[in-house]
Amino acid sequence: MNAIETKNLSLSYGDSIIIDDLNLKIPKGEISVFIGANGCGKSTLLRSIARLLKPKSGVVILDGEAIAKLSTKEVARKMAILPQSPAAPEGLTVLQLVKQGRYPHQTWLKQWSEEDEKKVNDALKATRLEDLKERTVDSLSGGQRQRAWIAMTLAQDTDVILLDEPTTYLDMAHQIEILDLLFELNEKRKRTVVMVLHDLNLACRYAHNIVALKDQKVFDQGKPEFVINRNLVKHVFGMECEVTMDPIFGTPLCIPYGKGRRIHQKAAVSNG
Repeated sequence: MNAIETKNLSLSYGDSIIIDDLNLKIPKGEISVFIGANGCGKSTLLRSIARLLKPKSGVVILDGEAIAKLSTKEVARKMAILPQSPAAPEGLTVLQLVKQGRYPHQTWLKQWSEEDEKKVNDALKATRLEDLKERTVDSLSGGQRQRAWIAMTLAQDTDVILLDEPTTYLDMAHQIEILDLLFELNEKRKRTVVMVLHDLNLACRYAHNIVALKDQKVFDQGKPEFVINRNLVKHVFGMECEVTMDPIFGTPLCIPYGKGRRIHQKAAVSNG
């Protein structure tokens, strides 16, 4: 079953076509990752799926319904999006930010409820932010801040979560922390997660489904172990590489060619 589909979707900025006649299916309950060279349309496609960008033609289908026919609140109850490098107003606390995720569920007749309180507390617990909830968002570290934004999307309580480069500007430890958190949300809560990632090796490690974009279309799609190879990396990224197996996870591991220091294996072993 698919959580999201696009049919004959074309996206543009002015006269510039970014995505052309795209037919795409995003599996329900899995982690899908968009990969591709800079400027290939990954973020544009994600924005269109979230109904933040009106298609030039074609349709986006969410849970079997054309998203254009749904109200803004209906979309927000089904799908949450975390854009790249979001900014919170100065002085906003983590708790206040996370509470904003419940706004799509508020109406004139249904104000803040015990259910809203529970969803917020669950989101804080899932992201391990309970002890930081009174801190201001702008006082947090990069990894903590990103967890706070993810907590807001969790409080929104949607089946689908879209994230545009959630590991941007984070160091290696915080990248793994955020991706581990998203992996747990998928494993334990069966959330459908759709991300844009630049790190091909991390994409292979965490994704059930890779979508490689090139020349305004899908170059290939499927499980990383079936689609990530030298040919794909060369054509999609214009880069020569070796693709081997990750010694820990067994997923594809891309080792690019290029200039750099070369050391003898014996020396490396004796010093290690």
